[in-house]
Amino acid sequence: MFKKLKSMLSLVLATAFVFALSTSAFSAASKTLAKGNWDPNTRDQIQQMIDRNGNSNKFKTYDVNKKPYAVFDWDQTCIFNDTEEALFRYMIDNVKFKATPSEFAQALKQQIPDVKKNFGKDFNNKAGQPTNLALFSEDLNKDYKFIYDNYIKSQKMSLADLQKTNQFLDWRAKFATLYEAVGDTFDAATSYPWVLYFFVGMTPAEVAAVSEESNDAAFKAPIGKFTWTSPDALPGKAGVISYSFKSGLRIEKEMSDLMAVLRANGIDVYVCSASHEEVVKVFAGLSKYGYNVPPENVIGMKTKLKDGKFLAEYDYSNGYPQTQGKGKTTAITNILVKKYGYGPLFIASDSSGDRDMAIDFPDTQLTLMINRLYANAYGKLGLVAYKAYQQKITPRFVLQGRDENQGQFRPSMKTIKMGQKEEALFHKDIDPTIKK
Repeated sequence: MFKKLKSMLSLVLATAFVFALSTSAFSAASKTLAKGNWDPNTRDQIQQMIDRNGNSNKFKTYDVNKKPYAVFDWDQTCIFNDTEEALFRYMIDNVKFKATPSEFAQALKQQIPDVKKNFGKDFNNKAGQPTNLALFSEDLNKDYKFIYDNYIKSQKMSLADLQKTNQFLDWRAKFATLYEAVGDTFDAATSYPWVLYFFVGMTPAEVAAVSEESNDAAFKAPIGKFTWTSPDALPGKAGVISYSFKSGLRIEKEMSDLMAVLRANGIDVYVCSASHEEVVKVFAGLSKYGYNVPPENVIGMKTKLKDGKFLAEYDYSNGYPQTQGKGKTTAITNILVKKYGYGPLFIASDSSGDRDMAIDFPDTQLTLMINRLYANAYGKLGLVAYKAYQQKITPRFVLQGRDENQGQFRPSMKTIKMGQKEEALFHKDIDPTIKK
């Protein structure tokens, strides 16, 4: 009886924790953005766009039969950090996999064009030797067979005991590192869907359940970097591997408020993400998180289903694209432009994977850019945003800064990078002379 009460109390406390996160978001009833930690100019420009196009504009031009709509990227835009990456590491650490050893081995190499292509020097082993997917796979397949036989299939061992074994520690460090290495070595069309293939053998309901578990655990985790290192006692073919990762997720209350204000003004809200669609539906849709995006309004990556379970294969049926880069433009065109007859009014973005959808639609009046201090072509759009601010003209792009040490917006266009104290407006390679 005591154990049951203790379990119920833990559940109540966990629920209360997440409820506190969602209710810290601003009131959904208002038609005006809360001040929050918005950069004042960025908030004003978004509000002016809403006022011009929403259902209470003074010009009475709003047509309920031609509703404007907004499209949001998800990871690092609506939330702090990446829900798919957090989920992947949560699944590794807690062994939340259903794949058989043969399915796991297939997923490791799925659509990788060259398994012997050496990874960059950041992925050299402890001895300084280069590594590649073929080497990692040999070690990971042996480790996973041990894990499958002793825990996933039979539970001969408890999770706590399994986590003490060299096989688990080797698998955890190398599997997590491999995600980074694949992303760093191969193009986005190869690396983005790769991580999704490890849902093989799971049902959509099981993916949704573990996604919620992962989110709630990551809210409690500190923001920062952590390191997993494989044991010296089990070097395997790849050698001893050590790599650091960012931890923690946070709700960005300004973004959930923005979604609510858009809806209150008669502007539909959609999400277009490069994470798995089923994963994003959980975070974007569950009321306890505060975003309240209906599942049918989430567009994301898809993998095939067979007999109700996911396969390690991307789902391109009916011409569905990978929803990253140019694929986001394709998805919005095929789904939303087809539905509405015109492009999105507003785009929210954070990275080069969003650049195409940010610039491809002539109907888009404004794009919000979360300032991550990139030096690439996407980062240079921030320069356009800042020049519009300087010249006091209606902008096409607006910048919003964050404090990455806290995982929250700050009332400035400038960002403080994780592990640093100084704020910056641009990457030094874009324009080091501009200061706000």
